[in-house]
Amino acid sequence: MIKSKFAISVHILTLLAGSEEEWMPSEIIASSLNTNAALVRKELSALRQAGLVESKEGKNGGSRLGRSAASITMAEIFSLVKEDHVFGFSPNLPNPKCPVGAQINDALDELFTAIDETVYNRLRQVTLADFSAQFVY
Repeated sequence: MIKSKFAISVHILTLLAGSEEEWMPSEIIASSLNTNAALVRKELSALRQAGLVESKEGKNGGSRLGRSAASITMAEIFSLVKEDHVFGFSPNLPNPKCPVGAQINDALDELFTAIDETVYNRLRQVTLADFSAQFVY
């Protein structure tokens, strides 16, 4: 679920980065995502609440980036959709009398926290402008 929401958010923002000053209708965004405009509007709402997107209603309305693509990092986008650890760690209820079972959840939590830090460190290095530079609009 996280990967899907992240991919959708990045897709939307990448489209908007291609025409930062223009208002893009949700129908055009939905067409690129090959989905319906209602799903796009739901995702746009979350992006708008985070200040990454601004929207305008009406005939010439649509959405555009709320600030420059160069000021938006992939980590910021990822943090909007991430619920817990990157791997979605859900502790088991192992046997506390077992030497492994008594410690496994703490050990996994520590491992997944380190993985999260690695992922975030990489995502902080990539801006939306960097990412979207690979596309021809």
